[in-house]
Amino acid sequence: MGILNDDAVLIEPGKNSGDPTMVTVNCPDESGLGSTLCRIILEFGLSITKADFSTDGRWCYIVFWVSPDNGSSRFDWDSLKNRLLSACPSCLGSYYSSLQSSNVSKPPSLYLLKFFCRDRKGLLHDVTKVLTELEFTIQRVKVTTTPDGRVLDMFFITDAMDLLHTKQRQTKTCDHLTAVLGEHGVSCEIELAGPELESLQRFSALPPEAADELFGSDVTSISNKVVLTVDNHLSPAHTLLHINCIDQKGLFYDILRTSKDCDVHIAYGRFSSKVKGYRNLDLFVRGTDGKKIADPKHQDSFCSRLKEEISCPLRVIIVNRGPDSELLVANPVELSGKGRPRVFYDVTLALKSLGICIFSAEIGRHSTSDRQWEVYRFLLEERREFPLDRARNQIVDRVTKTLMGW
Repeated sequence: MGILNDDAVLIEPGKNSGDPTMVTVNCPDESGLGSTLCRIILEFGLSITKADFSTDGRWCYIVFWVSPDNGSSRFDWDSLKNRLLSACPSCLGSYYSSLQSSNVSKPPSLYLLKFFCRDRKGLLHDVTKVLTELEFTIQRVKVTTTPDGRVLDMFFITDAMDLLHTKQRQTKTCDHLTAVLGEHGVSCEIELAGPELESLQRFSALPPEAADELFGSDVTSISNKVVLTVDNHLSPAHTLLHINCIDQKGLFYDILRTSKDCDVHIAYGRFSSKVKGYRNLDLFVRGTDGKKIADPKHQDSFCSRLKEEISCPLRVIIVNRGPDSELLVANPVELSGKGRPRVFYDVTLALKSLGICIFSAEIGRHSTSDRQWEVYRFLLEERREFPLDRARNQIVDRVTKTLMGW
């Protein structure tokens, strides 16, 4: 017996102003579904204040309590519901079924958005904000500043609505950008990114010294702030993981994506409200064989990876690039090939808040011995009123706190 399409996702506003909104997802289960739902919530700029999770491998029931990161009372809850519905298997309407089946058979189309305009402080974040609100995902970016003070922004994007091939969607996108930039806007073009544009997507290789500093840092010391205990006695069929850690943006997403990539199935979970800046989580998990995680080596490997991903989901440093300063931000790529949502948005927001201009920017991938990383490179513009060599710690601190929601 099935359920009504719209009943797969229910959204109930809080009783009082400022109370979190309750989002209930009740649909057939599939591997990694919880991680996918958390990812969508994070893409919409929402924080998960608490959650209850239950699945038997055939059916999934999750309740999220969420609030907008910016505290705004205006939010497009219908768009969120549509995106969550599109992720739910076997209970979709005809539109969502066709959307999902097309996404399974082929990756989303990649488009190149070119925007040429006069430069100003905060420009890159303002453009990024518009693209994010229109439900575009930024896959690659090339931003360059010309000697005469103009900027050529080239965003390689995918469309969550899968409508960017239409003239109406393209016109709406350019109109939104022009409205935000006002007199600064000059031209806007959107085209399908074919093989002839492959050279524009190439990512400059990281210098060995920068790669060593970014990926070779020891995270053991900061992993100590994560307390993780394993109990194989409380449940006859599951291993209980109890996690106590500092609260941060995307915490539940990091836990679920790591579990998915490590082939650990979460049957039941509770993500409790934070207390004095800390979170408590109880997860009942099984291995791929459907049994407890009893092997000590498997336990140690999974717990070590989970601690690292919780305590250090992103790396942020500033290095010298000739006479200039370059901000580097990196996050692990999921086994599915997806990077972390909203990183570019948060970094440009942090730099805008500091009044720092970005001379050029790139997004690319870098592989280490055990995983692939998504790397964001920002060449910062030196300003007399804000000497970068004396503000490096301040920049790293602001960017890190914005990314982590602290």
